[in-house]
Amino acid sequence: MSTSTDTVEPPARPRHRAPQPRRSFRRARTLGGALGVTVLGAAVPGAGYLWTRRRLGWAVLAVFVAGLGVLAYYAQDWHRFIDMAFDPTRLRVAAVVLGVLFLGWAFTVVTTYVMVRPLHLNRLEKTLGAVVVSLLCVLVAIPAVQGVRIANTQAHFVATVFKGEKTATVPHDATVADPWGGRDRVNVLLLGGDGGVGRTGIRTDSVILLSMDTHTGKSVMFSLPRNMMNAQFPADSPLHQVFPDGFRSSDPAADPGNWMLNAVYSQVPALYPHILGDSENEGADAVKQAVAGSLGTHVDYYVLINLLGFQQLVDAIGGVTVNINEPIAINGNTDAGIPPTGYLQPGPDQHLDGFHALWYSRGRWGSDDYERMLRQRCMVDAIIEEADPLNVLRRYQALAKAGEEILRTDVPRELMPAFVNLALKVKGTHVRSVPFVSSDKFYSGDPDFTWMQSVVAKALAPHHGRGGAKDDPGRAVRTEDACGYHPVG
Repeated sequence: MSTSTDTVEPPARPRHRAPQPRRSFRRARTLGGALGVTVLGAAVPGAGYLWTRRRLGWAVLAVFVAGLGVLAYYAQDWHRFIDMAFDPTRLRVAAVVLGVLFLGWAFTVVTTYVMVRPLHLNRLEKTLGAVVVSLLCVLVAIPAVQGVRIANTQAHFVATVFKGEKTATVPHDATVADPWGGRDRVNVLLLGGDGGVGRTGIRTDSVILLSMDTHTGKSVMFSLPRNMMNAQFPADSPLHQVFPDGFRSSDPAADPGNWMLNAVYSQVPALYPHILGDSENEGADAVKQAVAGSLGTHVDYYVLINLLGFQQLVDAIGGVTVNINEPIAINGNTDAGIPPTGYLQPGPDQHLDGFHALWYSRGRWGSDDYERMLRQRCMVDAIIEEADPLNVLRRYQALAKAGEEILRTDVPRELMPAFVNLALKVKGTHVRSVPFVSSDKFYSGDPDFTWMQSVVAKALAPHHGRGGAKDDPGRAVRTEDACGYHPVG
């Protein structure tokens, strides 16, 4: 008989994991040490966390390194910053990102200090530590908040001023890839418009054509008197069909004031609406055509400055410095016999605020339109001199606010980065000027347009110097020479 025996195994003993050592987080031994680690974490976000042996520090450090990578990408080509500066959407996103990053940074700084400070601090040490960390956050908050404000201000400024105004006379071959459409020069018409009480529409009392070499930035300014008669229009312009002999009236009894150059802006749209095609600013189109036809060159874009707000712009930039060669009247009306209320006194390097800069540019009592026109080109040069990057950045919000209220242009937003690059080239060169002032060769009441066009062609010719006799009214001069200190009497 066989017997089978079942072997009964004893129950298995439960397995217990070996106890893991508890991670030990580090703390500083002194308040000074805690503040030192906190500053390290502020300079290199995440470093403070890592010092305490917290793995979260790696994640924070990764975000910091990624941010440095983005900055490095833009720093490789500063044109990328300019492109972003004229993109409202990207600017607003940048403002939000900057705000979020600052809040995250401040959180890591505060929590780093809380985690590394010694547990047993007396009341004085606790207060001192809190004050130092708070000051650290405030010092970084100031530029961060300013950066957010500038980004939002710039976004609003670009969206307001460069809103893609449609005009009938802008170049149609300009693209982001080729902003000048293959041209060697881009011509921008600078208009000073006065829309004061009792005047119909805007009268462009300041008319300056700025012609810039797109390769070198070398520039020439052509100043035209506001009272120039018989302004010409290009032969292929519809306005040439209605004004074949120039901008004039066939009615002998017509008011000459309505047929001067400064009346083109308001008169042409009123007489012949939509004659140049679909446009959001027919007045600007008409003046561009008048200047192009009169000077025998193309006019690509315009910038209109409301002279009633010019004072605000100059104040925003911190004033301008000019030379004054003879007393210039403040207020006053020669025609009405109203005397000035004061004078700008002669002197070199006079620093003017907005109010006095306005009267430097427009004062006519005791002088004529030609003298005022010469002062206006000096004012343009003075503003260019003040517009260095540091000064513009420091006063940017005031400048942007002023610009929104007084500027109007048909320069497309997408071409502004190219214009900024060109403006920097212009600032580094000597701007020459050709003012069409009264002389034996020029009379505003009946201009010799053939002579004017020859002057323009000579001034814009490649490798052309100033040339001509010193008293030649068509001679191009440097603005710093024409605007120097040469006291009268």
